[in-house]
Amino acid sequence: MKDLFEKIYRDKGPLGKWASHAEGYFVFPKLEGEISNRMKFQGKEVITWSINDYLGLANHPEVRKVDAEAAAQYGSAYPMGARMMSGHTALHEQLQNELAAFVNKEAAYLLNFGYQGMVSTVDALVSKDDIIVYDVDAHACIIDGVRLHMGKRFTYKHNDVESLEKNLERATKMAEQTGGGILVISEGVFGMRGEQGRLKEIVALKKRFNFRLFVDDAHGFGTLGATGAGAGEEQGVQDEIDVYFATFAKSLASTGAFIAADQEIIDYLKYNLRSQMFAKSLQMQLVVGALKRLDMLRTMPELKENLWTIVNALQSGLKERGFDIGTTQSCVTPVYLKGSIPEAMALVKDLRENYGIFCSIVVYPVIPKGLILLRMIPTATHTLQDVEETLNAFSAIRDRLENGTYKRLSAAVLAAMGE
Repeated sequence: MKDLFEKIYRDKGPLGKWASHAEGYFVFPKLEGEISNRMKFQGKEVITWSINDYLGLANHPEVRKVDAEAAAQYGSAYPMGARMMSGHTALHEQLQNELAAFVNKEAAYLLNFGYQGMVSTVDALVSKDDIIVYDVDAHACIIDGVRLHMGKRFTYKHNDVESLEKNLERATKMAEQTGGGILVISEGVFGMRGEQGRLKEIVALKKRFNFRLFVDDAHGFGTLGATGAGAGEEQGVQDEIDVYFATFAKSLASTGAFIAADQEIIDYLKYNLRSQMFAKSLQMQLVVGALKRLDMLRTMPELKENLWTIVNALQSGLKERGFDIGTTQSCVTPVYLKGSIPEAMALVKDLRENYGIFCSIVVYPVIPKGLILLRMIPTATHTLQDVEETLNAFSAIRDRLENGTYKRLSAAVLAAMGE
């Protein structure tokens, strides 16, 4: 019999093997100071493009005032217990009602965390006889929820409606045999590529196939649509989304999430979501803070307008300079370059140390080998000066990547690892 830990000792995983060189700098970095467009990294000021504070609410004075008052009034414990037992309050209900109205649904239910809530919602919506059809590029929380499913599941090619159609045909035949139903899952905005899910085209397939649509709109909520209600509003199909999900961790700059749907669906879910039934209620200070943030989202359109001024300047500037930003249709701004993981590490270190630019780096296995993805998150707190400095820095590091500078610098990393 093998030691359970033998595989851990032998194989650290595709990212873990870089830990001795990457941890504390490329992964698990420590950004310090107030959440803003400029923060401190290892004692130096950097322009930060890695914070999901889309609307700039994290350190807005009105938000901080309400957060502090709520913490002073309620502490960090109240209410104690799960919602079903002792953790339910009128303010939890008020937030749910306001969220439902904002995203044009009959009812909503609060979730303690987005990831946890998504996993549990997928699990609660389906039984072993049902079939799940989901986008192959779905977020890890969706994939983990699907893993709990005891029945059949199919993936369709990313944002490929023809592939979805073929898989719906397969799922329909199977559902007729099992007596189950079909759940289609897409994202409103795919967080790595920035592409919107093709919700309008997916909804159109309801004329031919009998399925329900579940949309994870973490990056669309607050940033897309005339009122900020998300990708469904942007595409004119919000009413056709059967279960809508969004997190507070992006536009609302807080902790928590919610699902919204018809009243009867929400009534079912709140009695069957294991992650909420057996977990402590969302703390009151977070509930009060979310109410304030939602009110600002509704009443201060300039927040979203400021965000899109920066988004448009950054994305148009990158395209004018010949950078590949894919087919983003949202605030998420990916920049694709060609190179190895060691080259990516050298490039990012140069970007941070010599140009004062901090953005997330994504490499294999998240994206194919040979590609480097620099993922940028514009916010309403960024300035046009931040954009110009960043564009100049990106032009410089691209030149160094293409002339082999980073390949030479990365040789030392490879040698140290014995590769």
